[in-house]
Amino acid sequence: MQTQKQDEQILVVKRDLLFGANPAWHGLCDESVQHCLEAIGQHKEFLPRSLMEQDPAYKQVIPYVVFVHNDRYFLMQRQAKASEQRLKNKLSLGIGGHMRQEDMQKDDIFSWAEREFHEEVAYDGALSFRVLGMLNDDSNDVGKVHIGLVLLAQGEHANISVKSELKSGTLMSIDEMKPLYDRMESWSQMVFNRLALK
Repeated sequence: MQTQKQDEQILVVKRDLLFGANPAWHGLCDESVQHCLEAIGQHKEFLPRSLMEQDPAYKQVIPYVVFVHNDRYFLMQRQAKASEQRLKNKLSLGIGGHMRQEDMQKDDIFSWAEREFHEEVAYDGALSFRVLGMLNDDSNDVGKVHIGLVLLAQGEHANISVKSELKSGTLMSIDEMKPLYDRMESWSQMVFNRLALK
């Protein structure tokens, strides 16, 4: 099963098409959203995940959905048996994953992100989405081969839970999350930094 998952054909874009000749920016950047979405639309490729996990010449595109209701954010924990070993036991604000070729036949990246959200969590209320920015972190092995489209999902009620037995989750305010900052995965730390400035 793991081999099959690693050989999925996933959406990637060449790094130089996203960043050009300039050094890659670091963190959550809202100025680059339009350029990155255009590059993804015009130059996306679908290549084997097993190869892309080791090739920093490409960026795997990950929609990263952050749920909020009444200024409380859904913070999840990946369990020790989670499939991505490099992120096990880490806390995450983002719900999302790799975009497979079969997922993209009809849907755009935003429709796919909403569908992925509903696959990961149980939530039956209305959602409104807005883009927070593009997220890049080349400081670690996971980040070097991924780029995130960070979306804030505003929910109409607080009845949300994870579906997977490999994760747990709870709604927390910014102040409640501050003591947990060091346990967050790097992407979530960057998102938290932006949310804490509100």
